[in-house]
Amino acid sequence: MKDITVKELLEMEHVVPVDVRSPGEYEEASIPGAINIPIFTNEERKEVGTLYKQKGPQEAKWRAMEIVSPKLVHVLGSIKSMKEEGKHPVLYCWRGGMRSGSIATFLDFSGIESIRVSGGYRAYRQYILEQIPMLIPDQALVLHGMTGTGKTEILVQLQKKGYPVIDLEGIAAHRGSLFGAVGFAIDGNNQKVFDSLLYESLRKIQGSSYFIVEAESKRIGKAGQPDELYEKKINGLNIYLKASVETRVMRIFDEYVKPNEHEQWFHDTILEKVGLLKKRIKNDEVYNALLEVTRNHQYKEVIRLLLIHYYDPRYQYKQNEYKNDFTEIQADDLDTAIAEIETYIEHHLPDSCNSTGTVNSLSSF
Repeated sequence: MKDITVKELLEMEHVVPVDVRSPGEYEEASIPGAINIPIFTNEERKEVGTLYKQKGPQEAKWRAMEIVSPKLVHVLGSIKSMKEEGKHPVLYCWRGGMRSGSIATFLDFSGIESIRVSGGYRAYRQYILEQIPMLIPDQALVLHGMTGTGKTEILVQLQKKGYPVIDLEGIAAHRGSLFGAVGFAIDGNNQKVFDSLLYESLRKIQGSSYFIVEAESKRIGKAGQPDELYEKKINGLNIYLKASVETRVMRIFDEYVKPNEHEQWFHDTILEKVGLLKKRIKNDEVYNALLEVTRNHQYKEVIRLLLIHYYDPRYQYKQNEYKNDFTEIQADDLDTAIAEIETYIEHHLPDSCNSTGTVNSLSSF
């Protein structure tokens, strides 16, 4: 049995973290790229834990052996198959204790070399939380703009061009508003998953002197940004994207409505969310009109009313937190806006490009 550190794990190639915890633990949070080969179901884990508390470790260990024994061939066979495919399975559980240790022991008895993460998932989480503040580049370039101005699409395109982008909405699986989880497969990532994905994103841009990010609130859905990241955004360079209401309506319609307009869950969800706005939209006439067009599935009008009477009035105060001046860029045409942003980067972040204009912030890749 060989124990390795979290740092060694993250530097390995062709590695497959093997999470032997219960499905519930795995679903809550895991090391990115891990596969779950649980030795206990959620119910079995609870049973063993209860025995440990009520009757002591001996009773719990015996019951654990009874549960695990019939599963050993499957568990060991799955890990053996990975090795035969040229992968490097590395075991972990919560603290790098009994669960991963027992599987590692059986692997060794079977003639299969075992590798285990020292300290388990808890050590991994501690490690990334220590690393995140040190990985954040010094300078932030922050994209501002009212809902529908194309901030996310611009970030996607800049990332494809090789610019050092941190997509906080993608990491959070939430767009940071009442309707923010619509279109995502889940209702937002929890804090543990958010931190893991943020760490992975920061590793990808390691070595860059700056990063590009959207002006999200500190909390996005279920997760909060680290203080160090938020502070750099507040003190960053600011670009304000501006687009007409008509352009914004069509962008939001294309992103939110078109992919889902034939799904009943979508209509039910939007109606439910609009219902929650009754206390926030003080004008009863506007609210009743919004409710009516929502029931009739007139989504372009729904979007227009939401922009004018809900989103836009709430946006202005958010800009007051930022310390530096704003450079305005027209974003009705995204290609033109992206070209202007690239010019801005070249002028204000001179270390970002070489003489040929090629982005070299990711030169280590």
